[in-house]
Amino acid sequence: MNDTTHAVQASTIKQTLDQLKANIGKVIKGKDEVIDQVVICLIASGHLLIEDLPGLGKTTMAYCLARSIECTFSRIQFTSDLLPSDVIGVSIYDESVKEFVFKRGPIFANILLADEINRTTPKTQSALLEVMDRSKVSVDGQTHTVAAPFMVFATQNPADYEGTFPLPESQLDRFLMRIQMGYPAYEKELEILNNGLLRYDSIQPNPVVTRADIQDIQRLVPLIYVEESVLHYILKLVTATRMESEFRAGVSTRGSLSLKLAAQAAALADGRSFVIPDDVGNVVLPVFTHRLSLHRQTSDTLEERRIVQSLLQRIIDAVPTPV
Repeated sequence: MNDTTHAVQASTIKQTLDQLKANIGKVIKGKDEVIDQVVICLIASGHLLIEDLPGLGKTTMAYCLARSIECTFSRIQFTSDLLPSDVIGVSIYDESVKEFVFKRGPIFANILLADEINRTTPKTQSALLEVMDRSKVSVDGQTHTVAAPFMVFATQNPADYEGTFPLPESQLDRFLMRIQMGYPAYEKELEILNNGLLRYDSIQPNPVVTRADIQDIQRLVPLIYVEESVLHYILKLVTATRMESEFRAGVSTRGSLSLKLAAQAAALADGRSFVIPDDVGNVVLPVFTHRLSLHRQTSDTLEERRIVQSLLQRIIDAVPTPV
């Protein structure tokens, strides 16, 4: 496929994704940047962690995304007594066939909302590791594949420590991006008040993109061209995090691959068949922030996040951008 064909295809994909963003934007008011990041994470075949206060539309965002792309949606409310079998499923003996039959759990959906994921125990959190990494679940020696596209859309409240279990680094590393919703602007919140809908499932956005379309786009993302100087730029950013004395450890190789993939998805969403340095700059914070922690203790999670983001921004400003 020549460069002109790639460019035409990327332009068509941009129109499709713009239509998807606009459809979500009819419900999620005034959050264009957040919607952009959600769509980038989706087409990069990644998983998303939204860390913010309750009541800001995290669940509604996940539901609208699933409805807009004709995908199945499942919500799991994570609690301290939730078991791995409640998430994955369990084998039950079927008297009629005289054998054990696997009863699928809520994890078998295209868009899985893991609500307040840090309220469950590490044992149950770890039940998501395999499916987030390989889109497969192993139970009793049998492997079960989840339907594509598959995306874990997890939420957690950063300000409430009581009854929570912080996500281990291995779990955090499976999320391509971590973002925040933030409060809506005054005018947009007024629109929400006028609408008056509190239940996310009372909102029924029409599908505007097919599941097959999303799968086709996901297959194209790794093919987006990344010039050698941009690869060096990515690696210099990663290396700088490893040299920063404030961080307990730098970004891993998985993190550098994630940044490349997110930049490729950002380029395609912008209608290009090649990555530019701005694509990297636009996604580096949501891709890197949750992969880094500080040596020193901070007063709370929000404060640590602010410090990490500040240090990352300093690194971004210091690393020369390729021309």
